[in-house]
Amino acid sequence: MHNMNSFHSDGAEDEEMTVELDLDDGSHVVCAIITILECQGKDYIVLLPLDENGENDDGEVWFYRYYEDENDVNAEPVLEFIEDDEEYEIVADAFDEYLDNAEFDELVDD
Repeated sequence: MHNMNSFHSDGAEDEEMTVELDLDDGSHVVCAIITILECQGKDYIVLLPLDENGENDDGEVWFYRYYEDENDVNAEPVLEFIEDDEEYEIVADAFDEYLDNAEFDELVDD
């Protein structure tokens, strides 16, 4: 399970939301939040890890289970690593579908 240090917006025009993750080895990674997906009644967050220059060259995305404590509005959201391969595949497929829809929306918007 990873702790999220902070949700913040960098104030850019596109209001890209980022989050800082504390990894198990003690390091920190800043990730762009791509979307939150709902699959089979659970929420999952899709993150794009960024290097120190705010770039992602390999296009790798990370999927985590996503929880918010509805009883404590000040609590940080919790990310849980998905250990089950079948569950991971379901989320990956849902993200592929999200990407297909997003690309379609961009084509329509043009």
